[in-house]
Amino acid sequence: MRTALDDQDKILLHLIGRGKSTKFGKDHRLGEVSDHNAYRQAVPVRDYEQIKTYIQDIKDGKSNILWPGKPIYLAKTSGTTSGAKYIPISKDSIPNHINTARNALLTYIATTGNANFVSGNMIFLSGSPTLDRIGGIPTGRLSGIVNHHIPGYLKRNQLPSFETNCIEDWETKLDNILNETIEKNMTLISGIPPWMQMYFDRLMEKKGEKVGEIFPELSVLVHGGVNFSPYKSKLMDSIGRKVDTIETFPASEGFFAFQDTKDEEGLLLNTNSGIFFEFVPAGEIFNDHPTRLSLRDVKLGENYALIINNNAGLWGYNIGDTVKFVSLDPYRIIVSGRIKHYISAFGEHVIGEEVEYSLMQAAAAFNTKIVEFTVAPMVGQQEGKSYHEWFVEFEEIPSDLSAFSEAIDQNMRKKNIYYDDLIRGNILQKLVVRPLKKNAFIDYMRSQGKLGGQNKVPRLSNDRKLAIELEKLIQIL
Repeated sequence: MRTALDDQDKILLHLIGRGKSTKFGKDHRLGEVSDHNAYRQAVPVRDYEQIKTYIQDIKDGKSNILWPGKPIYLAKTSGTTSGAKYIPISKDSIPNHINTARNALLTYIATTGNANFVSGNMIFLSGSPTLDRIGGIPTGRLSGIVNHHIPGYLKRNQLPSFETNCIEDWETKLDNILNETIEKNMTLISGIPPWMQMYFDRLMEKKGEKVGEIFPELSVLVHGGVNFSPYKSKLMDSIGRKVDTIETFPASEGFFAFQDTKDEEGLLLNTNSGIFFEFVPAGEIFNDHPTRLSLRDVKLGENYALIINNNAGLWGYNIGDTVKFVSLDPYRIIVSGRIKHYISAFGEHVIGEEVEYSLMQAAAAFNTKIVEFTVAPMVGQQEGKSYHEWFVEFEEIPSDLSAFSEAIDQNMRKKNIYYDDLIRGNILQKLVVRPLKKNAFIDYMRSQGKLGGQNKVPRLSNDRKLAIELEKLIQIL
């Protein structure tokens, strides 16, 4: 915390020193770079599609492409226009993934005094640890790769078994996880919130009790991957009592931040773990020459695209997430959304943080629980006005859906001035909420072959591809 700026300066120079002899380093004349200003001139901001030729060289078995030697793993992840991404993990970068997860748990113990969970069983909902090989490099999902590196002091109490983790079909895997854990003393559960909830639903269905009664010593949930707020109420209700939560911000490209205190908002930025961070004002990310700030130049409350440079050879890499700083001493962030997940069909620039806040405020006011949701634009046909269409799966549909919709709309207008202007100007009509049938999102994800693992429903779309599928699942009232 105290040495964040100095650590970032040292990391950048270390990365340049190691990277200058690689193919990428020679292509970008890193040997002539001595500070951040020169680095910005030498290395542009890129996304995965723009570094694919280098990745292909690595997949072809070549050495010294993005980082000295060869990666020890390729983390396979989805999300580009041309299919799977293959993200390099080097011998130098693997400690970032492993040690940060450890640090999150140790920081929790240090700040709360609760170490009891370590003596019970801990469940890590992860992808398959079975790895393929591409170019001689072990390749698989990040969570499966990390599974091979869980420290011994955690591994002895880890569930599910290696064999169960290797099952690819999520529902078969979930049944096995259930059988292996239902009679155990589960004290910590880690995973993406929607799949955690699926596990809880199955537990309660089988035992007829709340999760907190099934596992009386359960005391910690570790979560990441999506904003926790929309899931928190239902998860805690499923447990039947409050338990502590630890939020994390991991990705295949690096472990960027983790919750270091229960008393302050935000996640502590991981400033001394092989990653040099840059921040581009979100509105400039698609510019040819966007402003690129180092940590010392950031401001509170600004929406930034997160750019990373790391010791696996990702240079000026746009990971696709946006963040906001909620503290500059120490440097704490919240994840505000995805660059590609937004709505601006009418110039409103709506981001994930705004829709999540607006829905959660309304849900609290109406004492209703949200299972899952997504938002898409509906462009008016003929004489009809355009609007935002909210597809929401409720635990129980509010008795006055119209008033509930009005509450969300008012929250959105307070949160986003562009949206407010469009409503005031009679260009957009107020948003429309479409309640969905029970398990609608699970059924949708199953139909797409994306049930389980690290797959997530996008909160926002700027088109109607997802909306068209969900229209088939609307609950008729």
